[in-house]
Parts: sequence; structure tokens; C-alpha cells
Amino acid sequence: MTKSNHRESDYPIDPMFLDRWSPRAFTGEIIEEAQLLGLLDAAHWAPSSANHQPWRFIYGLKGSEYWEKFVALLNDSNQEWARNASALIFVVSRAFTGTAGSAEEKPSYTHSFDAGAAWGHLAIQARLSGFYAHGMGGIKHEEIRQAFAIPEAYRVEAGIAVGRLADKSVLSERNQAREFPSQRKPLSEIAFNGRFVVN
Repeated sequence: MTKSNHRESDYPIDPMFLDRWSPRAFTGEIIEEAQLLGLLDAAHWAPSSANHQPWRFIYGLKGSEYWEKFVALLNDSNQEWARNASALIFVVSRAFTGTAGSAEEKPSYTHSFDAGAAWGHLAIQARLSGFYAHGMGGIKHEEIRQAFAIPEAYRVEAGIAVGRLADKSVLSERNQAREFPSQRKPLSEIAFNGRFVVN
């Protein structure tokens, strides 16, 4: 067992996995582009099916000319707190392999799975670098597609807010009540030896 960050694992694991969580309270300080690119570099070393690397990242830095455009592409409830992040990222995955429009183009079954692995790498590298990353499903998927002219063969997966942790007092009362590292289901409820269990 490992204990850290008010969490406890069932088996011995590195404390980094317990220390990583998804806060909403960010300081709003500026992040250097090179610092963000370091997180994205870690993400791009994630494992991927046949090394297709289907993940694509579109990012905007706080203080840049693009910032308000990125904030506006989040759902309203996420805009409230994520505007205080240092960077916003949209994760897009390439849903095919081969060259687009060629005879080699084929559907990719694992593009979303692989993009999720890349997000996990980014989240861990963020913690190692003194930042936090909060993944979001609450984004305007179709508006993002239109805003960045993303072709239909690509899937808009999720958003990510990156920043340094602030005191939860910067949040609304509703979000202050949610600002803590969440727990997980027991491992026995999600991992099954030789069988599948519906629960």
C-alpha cells in the first residue's frame, strides 16, 4: 500500500500516481511556451498502436492573442475556473492510418485509446514539473472543429487546463466544495481475473 495526498492505494505504487489530481484552482500566472512544450513532449512519447501517434494538440497560452478564443470553446461551467489556468489544450485524434485519401488510408480502432495514453503522460509530467493538468470533457466539440478547421476524419477528444495550484478561495463556493483529490473504486471492482463482471 502507498499513502499520499489523502489517498491510499491497494498495492505499492509510486506516490506520483496519488499526487496527481485535477484541481480547478489555478494562479493564472503565465507559463513559458517552452515549459508547456516540455509537457507536450512527454505526451508524444506515449505508447501508440504501431507507432501511428494519432494524438494532436492545439494549445493557447494565457496572455496570448488566442486565449479568449480558447476559453470561449469551453462549456460555461468550465470557463468559470479554467480562465485562471496558464494554458488550455484541445486533444484531437486522427481516426485513420495511412495518408489521407490514399489507398493506404484505413480506420484506426485505437486512436482514442492512444490519445488517452498521451494525456496520461502529460498529466504526470505536469506534476513532475510543478504544474497540474485538469482534463475536461466539458468543451464545445463541434465549435472547436469549426474554429480550427479540423477535418471530419479527426475526433475532438477533450480539453486540458494546465497551471500552478492556487488556494481554493479563488473558486466559487460550488467549486470550493469539490476542490479535493477524489478517491477511486476498489481495484477489485474494475480488475477481474479470467472473467468479466458487470457492475
